Amino acid sequence: MGLSIRQLVRQHSEIGIILIAILLVMFFSTTSFDRWATAYNLASIAQITATLGLLALGASLVMGTGEIDISVGSTFGIGALVYLGTVATIGPLPAMLLAAAAGAAIGLFNGFIVTRFGVSSLLLTLSTLLVFRGVAVALTDGFSFSVPYGERSGFLYQLFGGGDFLGVNTGFWWLILGLAVLMVFLYATPGGSRLLAVGGSAESARSRGIRVTRVKVRAFIICGVLAALAGTLEGGKLGFADGGMGRLMELQAIAACVLGGCALLGGRVSLVGVVVGAFVLSAIQSYLVVNGVRPQWFMLLLGVIVVAAAISDRHLRDWALRSR
Repeated sequence: MGLSIRQLVRQHSEIGIILIAILLVMFFSTTSFDRWATAYNLASIAQITATLGLLALGASLVMGTGEIDISVGSTFGIGALVYLGTVATIGPLPAMLLAAAAGAAIGLFNGFIVTRFGVSSLLLTLSTLLVFRGVAVALTDGFSFSVPYGERSGFLYQLFGGGDFLGVNTGFWWLILGLAVLMVFLYATPGGSRLLAVGGSAESARSRGIRVTRVKVRAFIICGVLAALAGTLEGGKLGFADGGMGRLMELQAIAACVLGGCALLGGRVSLVGVVVGAFVLSAIQSYLVVNGVRPQWFMLLLGVIVVAAAISDRHLRDWALRSR
């Protein structure tokens, strides 16, 4: 039995976070049923999970290659500003594509600098996080971009985060679609296999003919596009965005990845686990809010969660790899 459990954990790193999610839902529902487990609040959690989940899915692909992208928070904000700044003049679909192109450009820049010059992805993306946050603040000049109410009733605007479907914000369905597409890519295509191989050992992958640079740059580009898409959906829902939009979202995205079972050193990605990790963080944040706890405590708790998840990830992996 012990060996079978080890095999299960070894093959499905998301098991731990799924169990945690189930326990948290039971605890939150029991202790605050009339406030937390309501249709309105659960729909709100689904919307927050969608935004954070898309952000974390992209970050997990970069993490899978053995790199890290902490500029996703500012890319998120740039995506929202590009979308809201152009949607009224060129329409929702071109505005969304323009925002995605901006995210792809940021991802391409990050990937090119990291692979071409050998710069640490942590230091590089920390720099671009600050640079593009400054760009966002400069673009808004202390104000916010908004969309007139008359422009928010169109089908495409509703589709890109501004409406609901089956009682849930459309952003949630974009998350489900993104998860499905990325699971096919990661687990059923040569590109996904190459990504995991590069994260496991770049030198070994290179010796097998895999173009490591191309794989890493592609991961950064996908990450940028997903971050911009998340910003687009959030901006579409709110109808406005300012220069600070997406601040500290990068920390939550990395936390969701670690909680979801992604290896910090690369080679292991659990897309389902990442989404469940995003749900856990959203559920915790919502629970604190409905119980009147100040938002600052969530950031403190987030830091504790990241440290605990990193430690437990190391011990769980060591246990799973240990022979009988």
